[in-house]
Amino acid sequence: MTNKTSTKVTLEDAYAIETTQDCVDLYAKWADTYDESFAREYDYHAPDIIADTYADRCSDKTAPVLDIGAGTGLVSEGLVTRGITTVDAFDISTEMLRVANQKGLYRRLIQGDLTKTLDIPDASYDGITSAGTFTHGHVGPEALDELIRIGRPGALYVLSIRSTIFESAGFRDKFAQLAAQIREFEIIEKSLYGKSARPDLRSSTSSVTIFRKS
Repeated sequence: MTNKTSTKVTLEDAYAIETTQDCVDLYAKWADTYDESFAREYDYHAPDIIADTYADRCSDKTAPVLDIGAGTGLVSEGLVTRGITTVDAFDISTEMLRVANQKGLYRRLIQGDLTKTLDIPDASYDGITSAGTFTHGHVGPEALDELIRIGRPGALYVLSIRSTIFESAGFRDKFAQLAAQIREFEIIEKSLYGKSARPDLRSSTSSVTIFRKS
């Protein structure tokens, strides 16, 4: 049996992350309680939005998808519910991947750091999804180069990027630089949290960024 930490982890702790080690330490503490103490308590909608958008636009539901920053598997829960059959998980936290693995949703679990070269061959995936990874103190636009490298031609990308950092962290400029490598680029603004979330969170939005690899 896994012993759950008695330390209360909050959204503010996540926003205070500054280094990769901060991220590893935080999610090690949060893994066992994340679904209940964050996703349900905060009425967090981003994973379901990403899963729904991906499933609606993909042409082959059997094609392999890589769930980036998979965490406890919330995006994959939505993908599988919508008929996506082959999903791999990538996350920096072994503890979060352990929880995700218990749900039996993933074909493969990959532990790694998105700020470095990924131990994944070129053109490995037909789809890339992500929710909650491109946000305050987590991963910046530099990771997009590797994500495009591991996608096959025509691969569908559906990435949640926190709206408040889309320009300030350099995502808009990065996508402009990648224009020759991507097509069908689109951004849809979506609320991150539902009606039962704290009042200060209800206006928080994600720039759901959708595109295909050329």
